[in-house]
Amino acid sequence: MKRRELLMSTAAFVVAGALPAVGETVGSLRNVAKALQSQPYTPNTTPLTPPFAGLDYNAYRGIRPQAGKAAMLPHGSRFAVDLLPPGLYFPDPIKVDKITSEGLQEIAFSPGLFDFDTRYFDEIPLTSPGAGFSGMRVRYPLNAPDRMDEVLVMQGASYFRAIGKAMVYGLSARTVALGTGGDGPEEFPRFIHLRLHPAQDETVRIEGVIDSPSLTAHLDMVLRPGVDTGMEITTTLFPRVDIGDIGIAPLTSMYLKGPMLASVSDDFRPHVHDSDVLAITNGAGERIWRPIANPRNVETSVFVDDSPERFGLYQTPRAYENYQDTEARYHDRPSATVEPLERWGPGAVMLVELPTQTEFLDNIVAFWRPAAPLRAGQEYRYAYKLTWALNAPNIGSLAPFVQGRSGREHDRPGHRRFVVDVATVVDGALPVISTTDGAKVLGISAFPLPDDSGTRVTFLFTPGDRDVAEIRLSLRAADETPLSPVWLHRWTRARDGGV
Repeated sequence: MKRRELLMSTAAFVVAGALPAVGETVGSLRNVAKALQSQPYTPNTTPLTPPFAGLDYNAYRGIRPQAGKAAMLPHGSRFAVDLLPPGLYFPDPIKVDKITSEGLQEIAFSPGLFDFDTRYFDEIPLTSPGAGFSGMRVRYPLNAPDRMDEVLVMQGASYFRAIGKAMVYGLSARTVALGTGGDGPEEFPRFIHLRLHPAQDETVRIEGVIDSPSLTAHLDMVLRPGVDTGMEITTTLFPRVDIGDIGIAPLTSMYLKGPMLASVSDDFRPHVHDSDVLAITNGAGERIWRPIANPRNVETSVFVDDSPERFGLYQTPRAYENYQDTEARYHDRPSATVEPLERWGPGAVMLVELPTQTEFLDNIVAFWRPAAPLRAGQEYRYAYKLTWALNAPNIGSLAPFVQGRSGREHDRPGHRRFVVDVATVVDGALPVISTTDGAKVLGISAFPLPDDSGTRVTFLFTPGDRDVAEIRLSLRAADETPLSPVWLHRWTRARDGGV
């Protein structure tokens, strides 16, 4: 299984007479979210009925929106929209409407908007009570002027993911995270209402209402497709209860294996991941480069800060040879960068790494957590840019890390060899390395690579009795001027208990 993958309506759009007129719609979904805050949470308890009930993965993929009814619906001169069916992992209905010159129009749901693969479906009923759209897909001519490529998908809880030119889907974003990496169960707020605004040249605005037991929220997104696809996002949160384990601007990705710990997966490919680095430019201007891992246990890293400049999950190897996967195209999967548009105050960038044995489960989450808990009955606003791109992290004039590798030192039990390459050669450059008390770093050396493309830093690490240790490395000039970002690695014991 791959991870990502009749009533015949004469028109998909019908005017919903109970909805307000166009002039009254500005901010209305925000008002809907705020009004829900004071009401008890009401989960959807209506089970799906045929033809959307009881589907497996292949049957769900056998439901396809019909062109002109639920697929390729024109939206301005440059966009088109597909409306997605319910079923499988997506049982809850989402109300979808759009603002047009004729007023606010709700999109009526019907089984007749979809084609059903006859291998999995027999007779299709005219109606499916309680069912509704599960999300939407936005299209735009990313790669060719005559082809409407997917650029954005909003489906599942409050998740969405996007791509730019010559990319394939990889990591995801979501509106808000609750309880991620904590001791209790994670809560997944979900979209209950999506609204399309008129397209403006090369942009389109989308609003969403999110609901859950602990909060309601309003998403306001302006989508700008292109070589890099950008978004301006404002998320407004309305807590129903006090919340301490909030995640703002969460990014969700997958990391199975790489050369830092290749033994995690017996696999022909040298790299298997959607992202391999968390990069942060913190409020003090320090640039942090944190390699991602697939640990033995759940690991949560906390990068305390005051108003970060940016953070993101990055896919740094960009050549096919790094992955050797002709189908998954990991080298073409985007990175995603969050840049706050206002001061977010004290808090921390959080990185949660979960163990996984498969590439089909997302196991990496990064987000911002404010220092102070969110209080019930209050309102909290977070505005930021979110960019989906193939670019490397923005580290200013510093030299990037080309790669990091590690492996057991076979003639020295209990020791692990680390090799980190930095894309600069400077006479007198010195590595500065430290680790957690109780662990040790030995045999530090630095020398130019044979082709003079960079400097290799190598050292031995021994954890002693520790099960977890932090390693901090930077390359500096003789006068202690930083030449690289700060490389931070969390070492954890291997699954067999060794180093």
